[in-house]
Amino acid sequence: MKQSHKTILLWVLLIGVFFLLYNLFAGGGDSKEVPFFQLISDIEQKRVSTDDDVVIDLKSNRYEYSVVEMRDGKAVKVRQHAFGLVDPAIQDRLEGALKASGQTALRIRYERSEDSGFWTSVLVSWLPMLLIFGLFFVFLRQMQAGGGRAMSFGKSKARLLTERKNKITFADVAGIVEARDELEEIIDFLRDPKKFTRLGGRIPKGVLLMGPPGTGKTLLARAIAGEAGVPFFTISGSDFVEMFVGVGAARVRDLFEQGKKNAPCIIFIDEIDAVGRHRGAGLGGGHDEREQTLNQLLVEMDGFEGKENVIIVAATNRPDVLDPALLRPGRFDRRIVVPLPDVRGRTGILDVHTRVSRKVPVADDVELETIARGTPGFSGADLENLVNEAALLAARRDKKVVDMEDFETAKDKVLMGTERRSMIISDREKRTTAYHEAGHTIVARTIPGSDPVHKVTIIPRGRALGLTQQLPTEDRLNISREFALNQITILMGGRIAEELVLKQQTTGAGMDIERSTELARKMVCEWGMSEKLGPLAFGKKEEAIFLGREIAQHQDYSEQTAIDIDNEVKRLVTECYGRARKLILENLDVLERVAQALLVHESLDGEDLDAIFAGREIPKRWSKPPQGTAPADATDVEKKASPGILPGRPREVPTG
Repeated sequence: MKQSHKTILLWVLLIGVFFLLYNLFAGGGDSKEVPFFQLISDIEQKRVSTDDDVVIDLKSNRYEYSVVEMRDGKAVKVRQHAFGLVDPAIQDRLEGALKASGQTALRIRYERSEDSGFWTSVLVSWLPMLLIFGLFFVFLRQMQAGGGRAMSFGKSKARLLTERKNKITFADVAGIVEARDELEEIIDFLRDPKKFTRLGGRIPKGVLLMGPPGTGKTLLARAIAGEAGVPFFTISGSDFVEMFVGVGAARVRDLFEQGKKNAPCIIFIDEIDAVGRHRGAGLGGGHDEREQTLNQLLVEMDGFEGKENVIIVAATNRPDVLDPALLRPGRFDRRIVVPLPDVRGRTGILDVHTRVSRKVPVADDVELETIARGTPGFSGADLENLVNEAALLAARRDKKVVDMEDFETAKDKVLMGTERRSMIISDREKRTTAYHEAGHTIVARTIPGSDPVHKVTIIPRGRALGLTQQLPTEDRLNISREFALNQITILMGGRIAEELVLKQQTTGAGMDIERSTELARKMVCEWGMSEKLGPLAFGKKEEAIFLGREIAQHQDYSEQTAIDIDNEVKRLVTECYGRARKLILENLDVLERVAQALLVHESLDGEDLDAIFAGREIPKRWSKPPQGTAPADATDVEKKASPGILPGRPREVPTG
């Protein structure tokens, strides 16, 4: 039976029981049973209502009549029921009582009710019990269906993975070789424990996978399930705690009981930070259900009763919020960092999603190494999304395979956002954006030590009216003082180009100024890159409220130091501003050529910029239709919330 039909049946039974109870308990308010002699007394005392007849049922020996009673000063008609034998003597007595009372308007009417039959009598007699029994049966079935089993709130919601469909193995995992090797050792221990215990070693009780989102932590766990050959239980951290008190701890106990029965086995807890957060984090009152769940988890992982053949594998991208007792040796003995992949790892991930899986056929001109070099800072999920976008783009163009052009277009879409060619932009706004982006490009191309400019465009993408994209030639794990100063200088190039050529200041440089100030303040307060203030860190970092530590950032330095910090930040930004101004003044002719080329072609890549700087013509190519235009007074400018500067991540210098 479908769930909707069950719900309808349940409501029908509920309504039926409601009306039945109403008739039994509420319907008798204006009707009552009386003995037969009460009828004679009521007639003699003239209490019987003359509006209704006295009805005598010759079949059931039942008398029905109405009596007028006074309730709260008001006359109320009440229906009376009496039973007695109907014989000539009784009829004569009724006639005598009527004559004695003088109620000539009162009449006696004789009826004979029909026999309703045996089955009708049984149905009427047993209907209440049948309705109540049916309601209880349907309610019990509803509670037993699905995950809402009656009286089973404390049962664990862990799923046992035994199916072999779509099995994932370590051959499907790339880019995280060290983490894979650590987990392979765990699997070897489960398969052949004597190999390790002969020298006195013991199996790790827990393995914690830590890393940024999208790096493949859950994928590693799925690979363990495919490789281990032992029972594999998987559950999310949020599946433990419910609205009922004590459910979380009960589910933890039930989970480990299942693991003990199926030992040796692996239990995988995804997003363990949902239940393993630091205890004592509450700012006020409230229940401690989550803490009780965590306490039970701590006891089960390393209590008096050892479970040597149950291994806990957990994943989180917030290891900083986990309780210290959960991270100590004996519980999570190993902490495996799953980092962002390097260029070789990215190449392997792209190969898995295209050639190994054979789900995305690629053309012969596709160079995965080139794509990997152009996507520094991408996680495994980012690369999977890139391949998917390229496949969708090729399918939209009715291609049989995905070629290099599709990958390049998809990369631009992922890095810079979707083109908004239908956006109406005035000629004046386009000219401002072109010179702004040309200013960024000139500084980025002429300043020594900066990353090459990959692409510059004045086509609106995402929330930006235009942007200049730089791609590093190699993965960058650290930021030097020279690189940080170069980045501030590049950010200042757009504002300076507008001031020198267009003689104006617009809000298009607002995000550039904000990022420059933020970067300069980090150099002074966090990275110790100020010659005046020295290698010191100023200001405590703001802790999250739910950790119960710091609610707001505290100033741990004097007012004079705060003034020195502000002056030093201003000095760094101002010096970079002057440096960018000098570079643009020395290359005004190149600035003009880049801006005019942007107005014509709307987008320029690295080869086009090489031709412009060398004084050559831009190679002819297919161009897209121009953007829409609007009246010259259109002034709407959207801002782009650009990300902070991360080591190895492609940087975008947006306009507006």
